[in-house]
Amino acid sequence: MAKLIEYKDMAPGARAVVDGIAAARGIDPADINNVWKALARNPGVMEQFAAEMKAAFAPGKLDPLTKELVYLAISIANQCDYCIASHGTMARNKGMTDEMHEEFMRVVLAAQKGNKIAMAYRVPVDAVFEEN
Repeated sequence: MAKLIEYKDMAPGARAVVDGIAAARGIDPADINNVWKALARNPGVMEQFAAEMKAAFAPGKLDPLTKELVYLAISIANQCDYCIASHGTMARNKGMTDEMHEEFMRVVLAAQKGNKIAMAYRVPVDAVFEEN
C-alpha cells in the first residue's frame, strides 16, 4: 500500500499542487484526497497529473457530468477501485441519478463484452469505419 503524506508534511512543490486543487474545490488543503497524498512522494509526477486533470476537466464541449461518466467508464474497464469510488461520487455530485447509473452500467458492461468478442474473434474493421 502506498505511503500517504499528509499536507503538513509535503514538500513545497507538492503543497503548491494541493493548494491549487483545494482552492478550486473550496476545501481545506488538509482534506485533500488520498491519491494526492500518495503522489506527494513524487511532486513532479503529481504536478503533471494535476495539470492533465485540470485540462481534461476544464469547461469545453462536454458537460462536467459527461466527463465524469467517461472517466468512470474507463476506471471500470481498468478495474481501479479508487477511481471507481471517487469518480462515481463526483458523477453523483454532478447529477447522476440511480436510474442514470443503471443505464450507464448497461452501456459499460455491453461495451466490455463487445470489445472482448471483437478481440476474441479477431474481427477485422469494416471499411466503412476506417478513416478517410
